[in-house]
Order: sequence, then C-alpha cells, then structure tokens
Amino acid sequence: MMTTRTIETVAESEREAMLRLTGMGEDDLVNVRLEREPFPQIDFRYWDGVILCGSSFDVSAREDDKSLRQRDIERNMRELTTRAIEQDFPVLGICYGLGIVAQNLGGIVGSDIHEDISAPVLQVTAEGRRDPILEGVPERFHAYVGHHESVVVPPSEMVPLVTGAVAPLQMARVGRNVYLTQFHPELDFAGINVRIDSFADYGYYPPEERALVEARVTGVDVSHAHKILTNFVERFSSDRYAA
Repeated sequence: MMTTRTIETVAESEREAMLRLTGMGEDDLVNVRLEREPFPQIDFRYWDGVILCGSSFDVSAREDDKSLRQRDIERNMRELTTRAIEQDFPVLGICYGLGIVAQNLGGIVGSDIHEDISAPVLQVTAEGRRDPILEGVPERFHAYVGHHESVVVPPSEMVPLVTGAVAPLQMARVGRNVYLTQFHPELDFAGINVRIDSFADYGYYPPEERALVEARVTGVDVSHAHKILTNFVERFSSDRYAA
C-alpha cells in the first residue's frame, strides 16, 4: 500500500480502513509513506499486489508547480505501473493512481472534471458485470468521491467497468489484473468524516458549506464499494494467485 498523505490523521485512517475492510492482518499489509520515505524497489516475485492510494497531489498540475518530491514519486509510479501492465501484475490504483496510469498511457487528466465530497450513484458497465473484482456489487451503487481532477480522455487500453454522471470513468481495468478507481472503495462514513475534518482548509469545500457536505455523505450506504477491496485481496492472495 503506497500513500502520499501529509496529514497524519488521514494516513492512519486510510491504513486502518484497508486492514478492516479487506480482512488483512498487520503482517499482510506493508504501508509505504512516499511523502517521507524513499520509493521502494519492488520485485513482483515477492508480492501479491500493490495498492496505490489517493493523494493531495494533482497529476495534471504543471510540472513547474510540482515539488521535487511529487515529481520523483510520479516518475517512480510511472515506472512501477508500466512494469505491472507489461507483466499483468495485480495493482489497485485509487484516485491518484488512476490519474497516474491514465496519463502514462497517453490519456488526458484535467480539472475540467471534478467532484465535490459526496456519495453519487455509480453504474456498472456490461464489462464490469463480467469482471470478478465486481462480483457481489450491484449494477448501481453509491461510493464516496472527492477529487480536483479526473480522466478527461481515457487511453484506449482502459476498459471502463464503472461509470458516473459527473466523472464518466469511475473504474477501469488495464490488461487482466490492473484495476483503477476514481471513487474511494476504502472509505466508509467514519473515514469520509476524517477527511471532511482534515481537508477543511485545503480547498476541497468552502468552510461555510461544511454542513452541506456532511449532509451529502450522511445516511448513504457505500458498503457495496468495499466489496471491491475484498475481492481484490481475495483474488490475488498468494494461494489463489499461484493457482
């Protein structure tokens, strides 16, 4: 699990949710904090899969506006995901991960498409209904979103699995085993509230609209989105992937 969280409460909430929602134990999940640790050298032979988490970084920002740390992270992520696609190694890229892969494959990522913190209804495509990662997920389900940018023009290699009214590409697959989501399958009500609180001063919503943001996410069942995490981990755990 790779993260670039500079806010400690968000980083810890994300890690806790990954463990709880996937059923992984402490020894099963390696959490790399890229905002403060060197990018690891990953030999795919010794790992079951990689989860690339969301970020406050914007892939579509001008290179001159990106910090040296962000540029280094993105260069390494491009190399990592290129190898993963070539070898069909299991990856789940969430939000920022989707942007990295889309841009690397020649797609266009931009701020023309963005979503406020909310829980929209998403639609599984015909291809998505056949995909094992979406097994147990209904054709229409809610999931939490909140992003400054999105895929405006997807690369041809991406197979759409889930669509949305505002951000059309909500989930895609590249090859057989590389999965990417715009929405956040790791977020439940507790997790989204941590982010609402932590992102109050980071431009995700006007401070005076906090009550409206909280109302949009309250009482919404997003549990079906969590199934994607469970399916990913179960499908690619060592015993099953070896088979």
